[in-house]
Amino acid sequence: MDESKVNELAEVLGIRIPVDLLELALTHRSFAYENGGLPHNERLEFLGDSVLGQTVTVMLYERHPDSSEGDLAKMRASLVSASALAEVAQLIDLGKYLKLGKGEEQTGGRTKSSILADTLEAVIGAAYLSCGQQCASEMVLRFVETLMANPNRFGVAMDPKTSLQELTAERGLGLPKYEISESGPDHSKRFTAEAFVSGERIASGSGTSKKQAEIAAALKAWEILKGKRSNKRDSED
Repeated sequence: MDESKVNELAEVLGIRIPVDLLELALTHRSFAYENGGLPHNERLEFLGDSVLGQTVTVMLYERHPDSSEGDLAKMRASLVSASALAEVAQLIDLGKYLKLGKGEEQTGGRTKSSILADTLEAVIGAAYLSCGQQCASEMVLRFVETLMANPNRFGVAMDPKTSLQELTAERGLGLPKYEISESGPDHSKRFTAEAFVSGERIASGSGTSKKQAEIAAALKAWEILKGKRSNKRDSED
């Protein structure tokens, strides 16, 4: 990794991570497999996930003294979800620094939410090893502040499946149903969920797990159904 990119990323992250550790955090398993089994970022991702979870949990506990355990859990889930992490990664343009295999490069790996989210966790893990808990937590909180600036962050996005179910019940449309399909090799599976309401396919979503795919589909379906009602009302006024 050349010095200009290291400096560029250090400025974005607000900390400087040693080059060898930073490169490891940015190395996707596809690149490692195609280059003789090099080390890749999944162990750092595991570490970063733990640092992220602890930091966000403590922050929410301190900032929301009147919130219940259930509400705090929903807030945390919203802030540490793969979609939220991918959002942050896109904002800091993390994709351009990734080391990807040819296959992932050709299929748009630099913009895939799952890869971006995993890589951001790996970078958090690298920050922890490089400068300790406090330093890594401060970086995480800077990312989280960006997410919390969105006034809708703790709305329907906290629990899209429940929100969709409440909306369809309110309109007498019955319970939403989901159909799941999967693609890709075992080490890099991708799941797609299609959300159906009253037998009609409303929306689809994808992710690295069935749960993640269903959540993405539910959120899109909720937005579409809300939009339909709003548009109808607008035309009646």
